[in-house]
Amino acid sequence: MAERNALIEWLLAGDPAIRWQTLRDLVGAGKQVVMREQQRVAKTGWGARLLKHQEPSGQWGGGIYTPKWISTTYTMVLLRSLGLSPGHPQALKGCALLLDKGFYRDGGFNCSSSYKHSEPCVTGMVLAVAAYFRLVDDRIHRFAEYLLNQQMNDGGWNCQSYCGATHSSVHTTILVLEGLLEYERFTPRPARAIREAQARGRNFLLVHRLFRSHRTGAVINPAWTRFSFPPRWHYDVLRALDYFQDAGAARDATLAEAIDIVRKRRRPDGRWILQNRYPGRTFFEMEQVGQPSRWNTLRALRVLKWWGSR
Repeated sequence: MAERNALIEWLLAGDPAIRWQTLRDLVGAGKQVVMREQQRVAKTGWGARLLKHQEPSGQWGGGIYTPKWISTTYTMVLLRSLGLSPGHPQALKGCALLLDKGFYRDGGFNCSSSYKHSEPCVTGMVLAVAAYFRLVDDRIHRFAEYLLNQQMNDGGWNCQSYCGATHSSVHTTILVLEGLLEYERFTPRPARAIREAQARGRNFLLVHRLFRSHRTGAVINPAWTRFSFPPRWHYDVLRALDYFQDAGAARDATLAEAIDIVRKRRRPDGRWILQNRYPGRTFFEMEQVGQPSRWNTLRALRVLKWWGSR
């Protein structure tokens, strides 16, 4: 118990983004306590630093999707992960800009003049952001409809479906699942179709045990078993499990091996390290590769709590 309390205290000594989620997900603090801490994300720490970089137009980094990782899209994705409060005026301004610049005639998101179609992966990211921050705009419903129509026969999604891909991508699938989950929370329509689409998407991941070939059983990509934060558009086992727990999904036995990977990544002091970082421009770094990571520790602990043991 003392070790666990020390671990919680270490998390609570971090940024407001870590503290409010620790209070909510691990401590079980009251709603008002959690809300007060969440509101601090906009005032101090990582969230406040990101908000200061917003340009008068509402964008970040001089672009909508690029440069990575300081563009409007990826900054908004990170602000959602930090838990900037829904309805924050700067976030709503950024959301509106994304839709104005990227809503495409096929109902998805496309801000590239070289593409003649939207991409489910980016549409999923933008839907997650717009729904989380509670932007009131009918185009959000069009995004959801587009993603439902893009679901593939195996239950997942793939941005390369326009190029003939017939098997879904875990990267695209996790982005779409996160977007649909936020949309489900934001609006009651059409709840059944959104829930069914997520169930099919989760089943696609389960068929692969989150990281294995459904044909040979071999590990598809060892990088998926290393934990990064922020994951940007990339997939990994911890990100997938965090979605499962966030969605309140059933604790399917197929996930046991992935859960075991999380347990084995834990250090003797009870913490998890930051194992990887994706190259690209950032406004600042939150944590250092190879060092104890509050982000990975927080996410791993709430996954294990959901699974039934910490």
